[in-house]
Amino acid sequence: MDMTRRPRRLRTDGVRPLVRETEVSASDLIAPVFVDATTDERVPIQTMPGHERVPVEESVARVEEILATGVEAVMVFGIPESKDERGTRAWAEDGVVQNAVRRITEATDAYVITDVCLCEYTSHGHCGLLEDHARSEPDLTVRNDETLDLLGDIAVSHARAGADMVAPSGMIDGMVGAIRGALDDDGHTEVPIMSYAAKFESAFYGPFRDAADGAPEFGDRRHYQMDPANAREARREVELDVSQAADVLMVKPALPYLDIVSQVRRDHDHPVAAYNVSGEYAMLHAAADKGWLQLEEVAYESLLSIKRAGADLILTYFAEDIADRL
Repeated sequence: MDMTRRPRRLRTDGVRPLVRETEVSASDLIAPVFVDATTDERVPIQTMPGHERVPVEESVARVEEILATGVEAVMVFGIPESKDERGTRAWAEDGVVQNAVRRITEATDAYVITDVCLCEYTSHGHCGLLEDHARSEPDLTVRNDETLDLLGDIAVSHARAGADMVAPSGMIDGMVGAIRGALDDDGHTEVPIMSYAAKFESAFYGPFRDAADGAPEFGDRRHYQMDPANAREARREVELDVSQAADVLMVKPALPYLDIVSQVRRDHDHPVAAYNVSGEYAMLHAAADKGWLQLEEVAYESLLSIKRAGADLILTYFAEDIADRL
C-alpha cells in the first residue's frame, strides 16, 4: 500500500484551521424579526423556541438585541392589525412593517430587508389576488398579473419607509421585473431586490405560518410555489429573475435543497442566499429537547453545510445563537 499520501497530516489542531475551506461568520447571517401590530407585549412563538412576535414599539429593542450578537442584517415580517381580500395593509403608509422599519432605520445601523408578499395581509392567506371561485374550485388560486402591481406598491412603501433591500417571496411570475420598475419609477434605483428565486412548496414551512399568521385559509400554494421534485425548473426560475434584474438569488428551504443552492452558485455570479426555514429550526430544537442531539453543534454544522453548498447569505432563526458562538 502506497502511504506517501496521508490526508490526516492536515487534520491536526495546529494546521486544521489553516486549511479549512469554508467559514461561517456573523456577517453571513440574516436574522428574522416578527413585528405584530395586534399586541402590546412580546408573544413567544410556541413552535419556534427562543423567538417572539414583538409589538412595533419593541421593534428597535429587538433589533438591538440581534446587533449585540454581531449579526448585522435583519429581515422584517409583519402581522397587521387587520386583513382583507386584497391585503391592503401590506402597502399602507402606517402599516406594521412600514412603522417598524422607520423606527429601526432611525435608531440603529442594522441593514434592513423586508419581506414583500401578501399572505400575511390577505384574509384568505394566499400570496395574491384570488381567481374567481378559488375557494370552491381547488384548481384555482392566485391571479398572477393582477397581483404584480400590488407587489410593486408594497416594495415602494417599504423603500419609502427606509428599507435597505426588499425581498419578494410569493413566486409570482414577473414579480422581480414589476418591483424593479416600481422602485425605479419612485426614485429608489439604489434599493436592491433579493428574490426568492427558487421557493419550493414545502412541508418545512409549518412553524413560520404560525409565527406570521400566514397559513392559507383554504387549499395550498402548489400552483405558485415550486414542485420539490424539480431541479431543472429551478434553473429556469432563477434565470428569469436574473433577466429581470434581481440582485440576490435566494433558495428556500435550504437543507433539503442544497443541490439547488449549489446549482445556482455554479450558474450565476450573483450573491446567493438560502433560507434555513422554520421547520429546519424546529426539528433540531425538538431533537435536542429529547436529548438526542447537541443543539449548538448541529445548528452550526447545518449552517456550515449551507455555506459550503454555495450560499453567501443565510437567513436563519439560529442567527443570534451561532453569532454568539462565533
